[in-house]
Amino acid sequence: MSDTAALLKLMSWLSPVFPIGGFAYSAGLEQAVQSGRVTDHAALADWIAVQITQGALWNDTVILMEAHCAAADRATLSELSGLCLALCIGQERLDETLNQGTSFFDAVSHWVEPARLAERGAPLPVALGAAAGLERIGPLLTASAYLHAFVSNQLQCAIRLSVVGQDAAARLLAGLEPVIAETADRGARSTLDDLGGAAFICDSAAMTHETLQPRLFLS
Repeated sequence: MSDTAALLKLMSWLSPVFPIGGFAYSAGLEQAVQSGRVTDHAALADWIAVQITQGALWNDTVILMEAHCAAADRATLSELSGLCLALCIGQERLDETLNQGTSFFDAVSHWVEPARLAERGAPLPVALGAAAGLERIGPLLTASAYLHAFVSNQLQCAIRLSVVGQDAAARLLAGLEPVIAETADRGARSTLDDLGGAAFICDSAAMTHETLQPRLFLS
């Protein structure tokens, strides 16, 4: 597949309008804002950077790459799905990755025959990684697009939560590009031995959000 074709597919699959409901989830950011941990540009940049370099999104990236390598191996993909779900630190995190994975399976079937995909109900990193592998989209490009989509979604959440405006969000996105690139490169060379994290405040916020009222997001 040409680089252009691969890029277009990833842009489609990870677009905000792709029907997986990513706009409904904040990955604990809403709780962090409500508790006063994230109140400005600098705190938001740190929050996002920690999530992708040593938090849940790092583990997702490792799982994503393993699924990419095992795209045609249903047994391995099933094991990866179980591992991905076991790494979820709370009910909302579990719901987020499962619901988006199922929605992704349904929507991506316009590009890939469902019979070739990971099982319906696989978590999002497994479903996306397997689809990208089947379509022979490069691992580095896949990891980069996945992390960029997460960062973009976090910034959209921050705008809705009135932490930053659109111009500040664009400035943040530009500043985070080197972090995305470095993490994607590390992820593309990772194995399951690289799983792990140290984003305890982020994990705590994701769990505490379960009781937050009122709220805009599902996580």
